[in-house]
Amino acid sequence: MGRSRRPPLLEYKIRDATEADLPTIVDIHNAAIASRISTAQLEPVTIESQREWFRAHSPAQHPILVAEVEGVIAGWLSFKEFLPRCAYRGTVELSLYISEQFRRRGLGRRLLQEAIGRAPQLEIHSLVGLIFGHNEPSVALFRAAGFERWGLLPGIACVDQIPRDLTIFGRHV
Repeated sequence: MGRSRRPPLLEYKIRDATEADLPTIVDIHNAAIASRISTAQLEPVTIESQREWFRAHSPAQHPILVAEVEGVIAGWLSFKEFLPRCAYRGTVELSLYISEQFRRRGLGRRLLQEAIGRAPQLEIHSLVGLIFGHNEPSVALFRAAGFERWGLLPGIACVDQIPRDLTIFGRHV
């Protein structure tokens, strides 16, 4: 598809999200929902519906990070418990979304690097990304960050009556 890379951003900051960031996080997520490429959530979400989700993320255990460019939140990444059984305690699922105007500028890579760097202090040994097989930009991003394909669930999702594969990418830290 020949998507060209935009110039990298020189000035950016990655920080823990605050509840004041929630409206922008929701806006970025809703844009991803509309694209039908990066989330199994099919209906837009509201700030109120996401408030409990946000509050369940502890910076000390399962943080939400935001990438900020000139005071604007350009993307976010969340850590989520992978599975509730004790044996999976050191494994988390990452979700990553970048606002359209900031894509292909290195922010996704930088957020993943921050997640990888924080993993040991959060007592995380394995990072997992669940990515639709047709989401080539995310597949490429995770591969470039050292993630490998650990699994494939063919046709497990149905998006607008189209079966979609779910790929499981993982990395030990």
